[in-house]
Amino acid sequence: MTHKTGRMRPLAQTGVPMLDAALIRTLADPHRMVDALRGAFAQGCVMPLRHHHRISVPGEVDGTLLLMPAWQEGAHAGVKIATVFPGNSTRGQPAVNATYLLFDATTGRPQALIDGDELTAQRTAATSVLAAEYLARSTSEHLLIVGSGRIARYSAQCYAKMRPQLRRITVWSRQEANAVRLAAELGPETGLVVQPALDLSSVVKEADIISCATLAEAPLIFGRWLRPGTHLDLIGGFTPAMREADDEAVARASLFADTREAVISESGDILQPLRKGLIDKDNIIDLFALCGGRHPGRKDNAEITLFKSVGAALEDLAVAELLWQRASS
Repeated sequence: MTHKTGRMRPLAQTGVPMLDAALIRTLADPHRMVDALRGAFAQGCVMPLRHHHRISVPGEVDGTLLLMPAWQEGAHAGVKIATVFPGNSTRGQPAVNATYLLFDATTGRPQALIDGDELTAQRTAATSVLAAEYLARSTSEHLLIVGSGRIARYSAQCYAKMRPQLRRITVWSRQEANAVRLAAELGPETGLVVQPALDLSSVVKEADIISCATLAEAPLIFGRWLRPGTHLDLIGGFTPAMREADDEAVARASLFADTREAVISESGDILQPLRKGLIDKDNIIDLFALCGGRHPGRKDNAEITLFKSVGAALEDLAVAELLWQRASS
């Protein structure tokens, strides 16, 4: 569904406005998204545990239905409905699909149906950039992007717009051609010097901010590579088996998360060293504490900081509400 006017179109039968991916991209301003997320984490909301339901698929790996609800009394409520069907790879279809439904929390009336995949990608990038405001050195000039997918692209764009002190971006991907392609596209998009990297270890040692958005199941970033003052942003791993950084990187860093309990139970980057006794869960600080002023974030320019996100329904709600307001104005 395309939008020539940049406004919402109602679904034919229900009259509920729909925000598709193309429209979301025109509305998703990084400054507004980061501010909306900051306010949401400072204020908080009702956020029940996400629901996981297994769906059997004959002759294939089981699919999963995920429900992520959240609401603020007297404001808005929303739920993201996501499906994960690994067998779609054989059909040439995405394994993950998502839709978001926004309601009025006073009347219960549906207000918008939103493309959940695009919403997730935009709010994920903005959440990491919000965390970096508290955790990355203010003088950071060199951003390393590890990965070459949609979230890697949005993260680079969002960092570039929100951190005017950045001077260059380096992109690394397991597939060298993908790094070359993304670097070539990000240069004109960000106005910065953007180059592909061939050797990950050497560029990690030079970077001020390292943002990883991959599906790695074995560490890509090693603690021995990290220099003092580095900020490490881990976006990709969302299961206990997935890793983007090794135990030494996690143990060397001050640890931060979007939502502490979810990261402890779902992220291999945190859960695995936690089980080995290498880190203490009580030392993990979340965005509620950072945005609420209960923790200052980075202590000094030599501190290594690590932010791990797994996504939260609060993030979906905050950005969905912002998008709906912008589309309605």
